[in-house]
Amino acid sequence: MPDSAKYYIITSKALPEVYLKVVQAKQLIEKEKAITIQEAVDAVGISRSSFYKYKDDIFPFYENSRGATITLGMGIDDEPGILSGVLHKVAEYKANILTIHQTIPINGVANITLSIEVLPSTGDIQDMISKMEAHEGIHQVKILARE
Repeated sequence: MPDSAKYYIITSKALPEVYLKVVQAKQLIEKEKAITIQEAVDAVGISRSSFYKYKDDIFPFYENSRGATITLGMGIDDEPGILSGVLHKVAEYKANILTIHQTIPINGVANITLSIEVLPSTGDIQDMISKMEAHEGIHQVKILARE
């Protein structure tokens, strides 16, 4: 039976540095800041063999999410305008909101489940989530599902 690909979502701080450098080298090539693979790997400080070993197996989360539905979970303070701020951030990144579910607040915090469609025009999902988490009144945004 052939090995089927398995995917995991982990934060960048849990990855060995070589994986992150492979992503950086790929981005340099993509953005044409490096003309050759050798220039890209020299710029980030890894070997060509490391680049070739991992280049097809590591990519930023958002690159493989175009056209996908992503479900986010978060807690938000029960204060006027907090949910509006979340929705504004989704609109700012040009993602499409599919569903919103909010629980009744308990101890001043409501749980939100937000399903969004990632479109070709959608910006960097990781950046969007980071900006949501930085917003006052929003507690730990988690990716619950990707379809």
